[in-house]
Amino acid sequence: MITTLGDPVRFICDNTLVEKAPLVPEISLHLATEITPIWQASEAYLEQVGIEPPFWAFAWPGSQLIARFILDNPELVQGRRVLDVACGCGLAAIAAALSGAASVQANDIDFMALEATSLNAGLNHATVTPLPGDLIGTVPDCDLLVIGDVCYNEAMASRIIPWLLECSKTCEVWLCDPGRHYAPSMPLEVLVRRSVSVTQELESVEQRATTLFRLRDISVQG
Repeated sequence: MITTLGDPVRFICDNTLVEKAPLVPEISLHLATEITPIWQASEAYLEQVGIEPPFWAFAWPGSQLIARFILDNPELVQGRRVLDVACGCGLAAIAAALSGAASVQANDIDFMALEATSLNAGLNHATVTPLPGDLIGTVPDCDLLVIGDVCYNEAMASRIIPWLLECSKTCEVWLCDPGRHYAPSMPLEVLVRRSVSVTQELESVEQRATTLFRLRDISVQG
């Protein structure tokens, strides 16, 4: 039932099912599945009807591992101000809120991602504040910035990695990457590495070796 976005909440509810990501069964999400219309629609068709590719409708491996790590180690976020950048469905943000973060903001340039995040937060009785706009180049007002699955092309990686390194001077930064070609090449501190189940139609594989890094160049730490 793909329709235009006159009512974003209705659009999300009509074109997704409430499901759980394989690695994070504690959290319910509005997700696209093989039987939902938005899964079956081509990107060309979505563009024709004025809809951006629905990255917010999938639990990407990076967000799954960030959320899993937070839920398994809640003391790392308790009492802290957390910012989930490129939040997608909001999975990492919700995990932080459920784990006792002092406050959680979820940022994305796609307003539909923020709508989906708000809906998903409500499903899980979590408090997450949407933060719209492009934050690259700004100084984030948080204690911990988390971000996943953003190194999927050279243009994005070359723009966002220098910003994240700059952010690491004022807050802790976690970057989660499932082996994308344009992930940072400098040595980084590994927080956790795990194989994450993914959707073969999206990833062409059933598992992704995914790594959560603390983003700072440990080659110059001394």
